[in-house]
Amino acid sequence: MDSRRIRHYLGLCAVVCILLPLVQASEHRGRVTFKMRPVPGATVSASREGRTATAVTDSEGRYTFPDLMDGTWAVQVKMFGFELMRQEVTVAAGSAAREWALTLLSMERIKAEIQVAVAPPKAVSAVRPATAPEVAAKPEPRKAATTAPVNGDDEMSQRAADGLLINGSVNNGAASNFGQAAAFGNNRFGGKGLYNGGLGMSLGNSAFDARPYSLTGQNTPKASYNRLTGMASLGGPLKIPHLLKNGPMLFAGYQWTRNNDATTATSLVPTAGQRNGAFGESIIDPLTGTFFPGNAIPQNRISPQARVLLNYYPQPNFGGNGGYNFQVPLLNPTHQDALQTRASKTLGRSNQVSGQFSFQRTRADDPSLFGFLDKRNLQGINSGANWTHRFSQRLFLNMGVQFSRMSTRVTPFFANRVNVSGEAGITGNNQDPANWGPPALSFSSGIAGLSDAQSSFNRSQTSGLSASMLWTYGAHNVAFGGDIRRQQFNYLSQQDPRGTFTFTGAGTGSDFADFLLGTPRTSSIAFGNADKYFRQTVYDAYITDDWRLNHAFTLNGGVRWDYGAPITERQNRLVNLDIAPAFTVAAPVLASNPKGAVSGRQYPNSLLRPFKQGFSPRIGIAWKPLAGSSMIVRAGYGIYYDTSVYPSLATRMAQQPPLSTTASVQNSDANPITLANGFSSATSGSNNTIAIDPDFRPGYAQNWQLSVQRDLPGSMQMTATYAGIKGTHAMQAVLPNTFPIGAVNPCPACPSGFAYLQSSGNSSRQAAHVQLRRRLRGGFTASTQYVFSKSIDNAAALGGQGGGANGQGSGGQNQMGAQPASALTGLGGLSIAQNWRDTGSERSRSNFDQRHLLTAQVQYTSGVGLSGGSFLNGWKGRLLKEWSLATQITAGSGLPQTPVYLAAVEGTGVTGTIRPDYTGAALYDAAPGHFLNPAAYSTPKPGAWGTAGRNTITGPSQFTLSASMARTFRLTDRFNVDLRLDSVNLLNRVNYTTWNTTVNGAQFGLPAAANAMRSIQTTLRVRF
Repeated sequence: MDSRRIRHYLGLCAVVCILLPLVQASEHRGRVTFKMRPVPGATVSASREGRTATAVTDSEGRYTFPDLMDGTWAVQVKMFGFELMRQEVTVAAGSAAREWALTLLSMERIKAEIQVAVAPPKAVSAVRPATAPEVAAKPEPRKAATTAPVNGDDEMSQRAADGLLINGSVNNGAASNFGQAAAFGNNRFGGKGLYNGGLGMSLGNSAFDARPYSLTGQNTPKASYNRLTGMASLGGPLKIPHLLKNGPMLFAGYQWTRNNDATTATSLVPTAGQRNGAFGESIIDPLTGTFFPGNAIPQNRISPQARVLLNYYPQPNFGGNGGYNFQVPLLNPTHQDALQTRASKTLGRSNQVSGQFSFQRTRADDPSLFGFLDKRNLQGINSGANWTHRFSQRLFLNMGVQFSRMSTRVTPFFANRVNVSGEAGITGNNQDPANWGPPALSFSSGIAGLSDAQSSFNRSQTSGLSASMLWTYGAHNVAFGGDIRRQQFNYLSQQDPRGTFTFTGAGTGSDFADFLLGTPRTSSIAFGNADKYFRQTVYDAYITDDWRLNHAFTLNGGVRWDYGAPITERQNRLVNLDIAPAFTVAAPVLASNPKGAVSGRQYPNSLLRPFKQGFSPRIGIAWKPLAGSSMIVRAGYGIYYDTSVYPSLATRMAQQPPLSTTASVQNSDANPITLANGFSSATSGSNNTIAIDPDFRPGYAQNWQLSVQRDLPGSMQMTATYAGIKGTHAMQAVLPNTFPIGAVNPCPACPSGFAYLQSSGNSSRQAAHVQLRRRLRGGFTASTQYVFSKSIDNAAALGGQGGGANGQGSGGQNQMGAQPASALTGLGGLSIAQNWRDTGSERSRSNFDQRHLLTAQVQYTSGVGLSGGSFLNGWKGRLLKEWSLATQITAGSGLPQTPVYLAAVEGTGVTGTIRPDYTGAALYDAAPGHFLNPAAYSTPKPGAWGTAGRNTITGPSQFTLSASMARTFRLTDRFNVDLRLDSVNLLNRVNYTTWNTTVNGAQFGLPAAANAMRSIQTTLRVRF
């Protein structure tokens, strides 16, 4: 998106927000304190000309009246135990916030107030609240309480009170320690308990959704489907007559989902002529070095294995487009059941216990354009229990235990059904019935890659203990605690048991002709050691001090320690490479015998040395520099460690020789490979495909931020923020001892064919945010934010290839065929540096570097405020009031992508890391229907790496607009009905996600995928 369009969107949203204020009313804000400490829960009332508005202070002692008419109001502040304060306040646009300093009553007057007798309601079982607030293991920022009327004289106030009960509040008269008068629904007839619940459903149908977008313009039939979610919830105290009078508070919720998502798969498949060996261009006979007569391969030269695999490719269903010739609608059904339960109970005056349990089960079908239908089943539970103890008014303890488990089972289409490799005569791969199916095929020209899911049954489990304490002393709130988690990753899966062949046209000049002749450019395989039992222990500890020096300055400082132990395998089945300096010699080292044969070093049984120095200091301030001003300055700095890098490393180390059959090789005269024996030849001299620096360190990020917030006239608020991030020790991957195509191997005896992972990457991100927000007034509230940022890195985990060699993006609906084999074959999709001797040349824009991003949210609720129709009565009021309309707009520039020249790296079986040469031609001066200019790139010069940089292509700009409409219908004081309509991509605008950036592919410069088109969903819920 160009800067002119960004300015247009920014100006439009700013104008919308500026025009929203209403001149008839203004906002009045204030803060209630006692000895410069905030007083939450105080009642603030404003009266004028017979009208009264009421607010309650939040946890910071602040209150807001969003719609007071300009003029003089009588304001009073009331809080039990404090003197009643009354004062006249002039309300006008832009007036400063009011400060109220309370005075504590004497003990005699407090006792007198307590002794004011109020007869309790009959047959009411009071629900005793917790006498001590629950202390979180990790303190979260405090949130402002919502304003609610507290006087129960009129019908609207009573309904608001009941609404609080429905939302789970028990802070009413019945639960009060002092037995206050009936309020917020504590006078329930018939002695019924405080129960709330709801029944609802969410509906969607293809008749209301737009047709999935077609990349080719073909009129593909629209699938028919439904989306349905049923919901039920119930909460309240557990009471068993004559057995349990005051049981715990319980809540249970259940969701039943049956969804279908429609997509359109678009791809390029072989034509009838290509299937018979006829080509429109000249192709070379690799046996003679001359061209095939008539550009046709003789039938007796076509590989029998290729003929069998061709049967799984569909025929083209349209022509006339050089990039695509096949399109088919796909329907992805998903069934899900989810259950959530919670319970809490106060024990005495100092203890509270609570627990929660959640369960979810998902069953999904994953279709592909080849007609393969894979099955996925996920099942998980999450549970926990907490105990909170109050030692005194200043010291609290919270302890908890957590347990979670998730299992995932994937059943490929061919599993236990058809042994495709065996019938085709392909040997050397795993032909266990669970792994039956075709090998993966990848083509540089853009022909759809043949693939199917891998069979797996994985179970992950986490058990944890946590403890924290909160100590309040004067102006200090000190929190400290720690956690310990024991994690298990139990896998029954293999990385690539059927193997992968890649065709680049190295033999004939055409990748598909190479396929027909059965001569792949590279071959990779990885199977064996299917069952893996990984174990890891993770620790953390922290201490923070929230120090309120005075009413205008708060300092929050602390330090945290994180340690994630490197993962071990229960039976020590891990393999790394013990490597000599300069990568001249390498030999496997096993966790069962962790002594390097090359270096003589003694390794731990994780084969990676632990890093225990993960101390993270953090500090933040909030400062109000000017008395009477709304300006607030906030700043902070912190270090954050990433201890989640080890699971992926352990998975790679568990799939290596001598424990597994693993290889990634290139076709050569010394080691010729074919479709028939490609995997057998590859594994005859099996080499490891991965090695990890034994001193690998988890990366960390330094974050800093500075923001200035200020209120503006018309209930507006503006916040300007600068944020920076510096990442260190990020993961990098290189291919040692590799060289450019056409160059001479500088070290034929040196080991090659493996990727080496090291923690030497770094990153940097700078961002400026400007947010303009309009507080709710007259039913209107709005917010708009513009972000200008830049992020650069040279790290595999952070940056990657920026869209991949096949142009695949995430989340797009028009996928380019069934999930094709990764361009980085044999190494599990790692992002690898092009030149292993010059990782600095990989430094470029990060994958997530979105230079411009503009978001806006606008909401209007009818019948709110003096100017919003709050006094509208009769049938007009019942029809028009209390509707909430909301919309969200997001507009942003494109994300970076990398140009890829799909060819094998010399001496390895890896493809997808080589970039083309940049010619200097205008990149975006493309032909109609295309978005990138192929003349901007050329084949790399022999003996040299490509000159095009990583992530130098900017992908398509993004724009989405979603909207919703909702209303609550109050049937009685006990029953409400919620109706909500949601629409995603309301304008039905096409949003491409990525371009295809494989320069030697037929689809270069074409869109690779598009986001979903307009969809509408209706939700109806009954609450009681």
